[in-house]
Amino acid sequence: MMNSMANVNKREKERENFIMIMDKSYNMKNGVEIPKMGLGTWFIDDDKVAQAVRDAVAFGYRHFDTAQAYRNERGVGEGIRTCGIPREELFVTTKLAAEVKSYKEAVSSIDNSLKLMDVDYIDLMLIHAPQPWADFRGGDYVDGNRAAWRALEDAYKVGKIRSIGISNFKKEDIDNLVADCRIIPMVNQLLIHISNTPFDLIEYSKSKGMVVEAYSPVAHGVILAHPHIEEMAKKYGVTVAQLCIRYCLQLGTVPLPKTSSPVHMKENTGVDFVISDADMENLKNMEHIKNYGEHSVFPVFSGK
Repeated sequence: MMNSMANVNKREKERENFIMIMDKSYNMKNGVEIPKMGLGTWFIDDDKVAQAVRDAVAFGYRHFDTAQAYRNERGVGEGIRTCGIPREELFVTTKLAAEVKSYKEAVSSIDNSLKLMDVDYIDLMLIHAPQPWADFRGGDYVDGNRAAWRALEDAYKVGKIRSIGISNFKKEDIDNLVADCRIIPMVNQLLIHISNTPFDLIEYSKSKGMVVEAYSPVAHGVILAHPHIEEMAKKYGVTVAQLCIRYCLQLGTVPLPKTSSPVHMKENTGVDFVISDADMENLKNMEHIKNYGEHSVFPVFSGK
């Protein structure tokens, strides 16, 4: 009997932990609330992602991140429509393909995302990168970014999108955009994880009133076997993934861990512990991971 009661109490405590983080949000500068953690969907196939969304909803997730480049917007939209939660209680992000650098193409791309997802509005839409992926951190696309941004601004003004932002934008990219825009970006989504924390860029984005999101908070998985991080995770009685997600939360960013596994979805919500100031400093100063293994081919992991 006592063991049975202990199990019930443990399940109730787990559910409380889900609620503690999954029900928290930031207010963006336009007043729209953005949940403090979301589910990333990169590398989840279109025919599998709807079930991933439904599974995540069962663990308290209300924030879902996709992109035109992920080729799974249709499936994310299906999951949103069939998860049993009212649409207004969910927060859905997608991104203009990095190659879209004209007003006309951006307008068409925005409408296509709405059509593919079969939703009346998108909660947040970002410019995926300041340069096309084939020329990431390369040439001058200032005019193209401004044109794409005007399309986002217009879609925002008519209610197709509730908030607009950017991704992978460095300081100079931000400055070039805001010098000729009507609406300052509300979000900057960046590669942030232990051993790769662009502190100056995070603070600069925040100084412009942006919420900063952290994609790949577990370094696309390569950080999971890091011995020093494993040792610290054991100290707190958590997994490496939980420690990595908590690190991003304590930076004041919105982590977007990607997984299609219900086991990992549940695990990733167990982050209601506090990393000490000393351990945070240790993690902030950890040597940069330069090798992302097979994923190093992707521009965001290339070190440019």
